[in-house]
Amino acid sequence: QVQLVESGGGLVQPGGSLRLSCAASGSFIRINDIGWYRQAPGKERESVAAITRGAGTSYADSVNGRFTISIDSAKNMVNLQMNSLKPDDTAVYYCYAQVLMPSGKILAVWGQGTLVSVSS
Repeated sequence: QVQLVESGGGLVQPGGSLRLSCAASGSFIRINDIGWYRQAPGKERESVAAITRGAGTSYADSVNGRFTISIDSAKNMVNLQMNSLKPDDTAVYYCYAQVLMPSGKILAVWGQGTLVSVSS
């Protein structure tokens, strides 16, 4: 069983900052890929930022330069620092990971989501 638990969402004014965190727990060997997706009302879920083993970080064009993803490998935790937030960033943010299990299989896991609201 592998779980992702997010924290850090909330209400912020335009131009403000928030930091999201996601902690992975369970019996896995390693994290191969971890990142954040978001889903705004009436829109499809989209990738925001990710860290891939052997490939580094990637960002959606809409957040590049404003958001920074980082990983604490010792704690199996990934953070998303969000600066210069805009109303268009309002969405439920989901942590996502692909982990290597002891069986050798790759397991895809989603967190429960955390709401980020950007409004004055």
